[in-house]
Amino acid sequence: ANTDVLVGVKAELDAPESSQPNRGRLEFFVDCTANADPEFEGRGGEDLALGISSALSQAFSSSNCLDLCSLCVLPGQQVWLLYVDVLILECGGSLLDAVSLAVKAALMNTKIPAVTVNTTEEGSSEIEVSDDPYDVNNLEVSKVPCIVTLTRVGHQFVVDATKEEQACSIGHLSVAVTESGSLTAVRKTGSGSLHPESILDILQTAQEIGINLNQQLVEKVKLESSVKKDRRGFLT
Repeated sequence: ANTDVLVGVKAELDAPESSQPNRGRLEFFVDCTANADPEFEGRGGEDLALGISSALSQAFSSSNCLDLCSLCVLPGQQVWLLYVDVLILECGGSLLDAVSLAVKAALMNTKIPAVTVNTTEEGSSEIEVSDDPYDVNNLEVSKVPCIVTLTRVGHQFVVDATKEEQACSIGHLSVAVTESGSLTAVRKTGSGSLHPESILDILQTAQEIGINLNQQLVEKVKLESSVKKDRRGFLT
């Protein structure tokens, strides 16, 4: 519907976690503007933002989603820390699904500056970050998932539910699906119960939709990138 989401990715060098000295880090921050929905006024959007952030962290919890080892600069000393900031501007339904699409699109456009590690005469290491805007590395996002949520309304399940359909639903099942059809996370919300047999059908449906959704998103982002490269003239 009219869901509007803005996602930005920031990268900075930081110390790695002691338990994972050779892996970069990925952190999600979600903010709901008061104009997105009357319920978000004051602190009304904090619970929703926390839930979306938790769902994204769960979807990316698999080490196969994003190669965090490629973000390591100096093992045990310096790694790239990626902040994924999500700003919800307008909420019209299927918010989590829209956010996951925006996050993957943002990661596809993320460029990590090239880094050179030099050893000084004293034996210490110095890190030099390139300031050349074309000397960058792209992230490998082929295994980054998109989330497909099936909403239970009565005895039926609705995909891409509107805000009105969500209001009369009794449960949701969100499935994170990669381009190859792998499921990285399954999250159930709402008070309604789900029958085991229906869950299998839901997962299969979500998998089929997720594969198609990933393909269309990748094609759209590549098309957008090619259009930007073809722009010419002073104003561009």
